[in-house]
Amino acid sequence: MSKQQREPGPEVKEMPEHHLAQVKITLDNPLRWVNSYVLRGDEGVTIIDPGPRTEGSEREWEAALTQLGITPGDIASIVLTHHHPDHYGLAGWFQARSGGRVWMSRRAHQEAMLMWGPNSAMETALPSLFRLHGMPEYRLAELPAHLKGFNAQVTPQPDVSFLEAGRPFHMGDRRWLPIETAGHAPGHLSFYDADRGVLLCGDAVLPQISPNVSLLPGSDEAPLALYLAGLRRLRELDVRTAYPGHRNPFTHFRERIDALLEHHEERLAHIAGLLREAGQLTAYEVCTALFGDSLGIHQLRFAMCEALAHLAELARRHNARMAEGTGGALYFTVSD
Repeated sequence: MSKQQREPGPEVKEMPEHHLAQVKITLDNPLRWVNSYVLRGDEGVTIIDPGPRTEGSEREWEAALTQLGITPGDIASIVLTHHHPDHYGLAGWFQARSGGRVWMSRRAHQEAMLMWGPNSAMETALPSLFRLHGMPEYRLAELPAHLKGFNAQVTPQPDVSFLEAGRPFHMGDRRWLPIETAGHAPGHLSFYDADRGVLLCGDAVLPQISPNVSLLPGSDEAPLALYLAGLRRLRELDVRTAYPGHRNPFTHFRERIDALLEHHEERLAHIAGLLREAGQLTAYEVCTALFGDSLGIHQLRFAMCEALAHLAELARRHNARMAEGTGGALYFTVSD
């Protein structure tokens, strides 16, 4: 391939004021890219959230490392905020190339095994859950192949070392405090540099997007309650610049958290109104009322899990109740 025909490399942006680099790795979904971050220190190079494993992302990383003047042998650590493929996927690939250690929370690793491990039953468990909650068979039929499609993005699985929330961790010659939250992803870690007011927040707080909050079989039973509690903990930090997993760094951290808290309360109230008006609805009916009925399977999976998370929260607050209908399907009504 000639020089003129080469694919463009990823966008690499040095952030000298915070001694890190942002590398945008392309995604084939509406998020468009995931932010990976590179820190250099006496302990070696640390890569945070390298992205999904695809042929394109491998090429982008090879170009990014060349641009940054980094060889695989320079990489000492691959740090993961959470287990989703667009953050976790290349960890094993980087480990195999560099010999670096892969770090994440123990809870996040449990979730990675629930989703992508050798004994995962998610390809059958998730369709079974959705069937109970009213999803039609023609949509359910799309799920197994969709879920199986992520396997290549997380292969090979890394050998993982565990980070503990609240125990300082050194990256880039700096002391970072891991802060564990949940909701978007169990065991999600953000990393806080109190001296500079910098937070590497993964997907816990995003500047323009409301992070997906999902209820999944075998996982946390009250993900929205956990997510809201995590937001309130993060709001207590003195964050002057937040580096998120998607979109661009931002400074309006507390204002953004306040907006997310308000958004979820408004959605809960809206769903309660839908239930009150209809008398009873399945989770799938709530999902389509919120997000429409023309989503592709990738977005539908997130939408359905989000609807279930909000319905579970309404039930936890005793504002709704779940009952079994004709044929064993489950539906929700407002509480008396």
